[in-house]
Amino acid sequence: MDIAGRTALVTGANRGLGRHFAQQLLARGATVYAGARDPGSVDLPGVIPVRLDVTDRLSITAAAEQAQGVSLLINNAGSFTGVSLLDGDRSDIELEMATHYFGPLDVIRAFAPQLAAHETSAVLNVLSVLSWVTFPGYTGYSAAKSAAWSLTNGLRQEMAGQHTQVSALHVGFMDTDMARSVDGPKSDPAVVASLALDGLAAGQLEILADEGTRAVQAGLGRGVTAIYPQFA
Repeated sequence: MDIAGRTALVTGANRGLGRHFAQQLLARGATVYAGARDPGSVDLPGVIPVRLDVTDRLSITAAAEQAQGVSLLINNAGSFTGVSLLDGDRSDIELEMATHYFGPLDVIRAFAPQLAAHETSAVLNVLSVLSWVTFPGYTGYSAAKSAAWSLTNGLRQEMAGQHTQVSALHVGFMDTDMARSVDGPKSDPAVVASLALDGLAAGQLEILADEGTRAVQAGLGRGVTAIYPQFA
């Protein structure tokens, strides 16, 4: 799929990975709508800021009315509360699900008619290695990302008939505000964005951004104790 000449919408495009997506899409010849809860926070020259809160269905509807001709949709907006599934605040769990599952679902449903109007189109959902594995401190986030993985697999089949490619990006920690407190290796979000767009253009349905993510995926077939050896 050629990115040049397309019209793209990126959610959460005002910072981090989303800003890199918007910047690199521009460089590859796309027209870019940059979605953000506060469009005034979008500081990237050349993009078209759009008010878009993925947890607000009215905001999504309004964004779909403003951003026209979209044939490439990147669901990137994220949240991280650190909530525990066992004893965390239920409202934080709901926020994670609203941002990572219901948000992308509602955005895709709102833009599906525009995507279908093109001979070919594409959706990229930004997921995580934590779609497949979880740890204390990440259980609420991981549950939402796992749901988003299932959502991606389901919509890939349901949207195939309208020639919309639905791809997933799985990535570990990146050097962004969300992972500021994390100790350990972090990927460069600019490199991740480039790799993801290359994969999308090549028709890849699952894009793995780093070695850790590839290792976790390879371990899934070996059962629970391969991923969580403490239970062996």
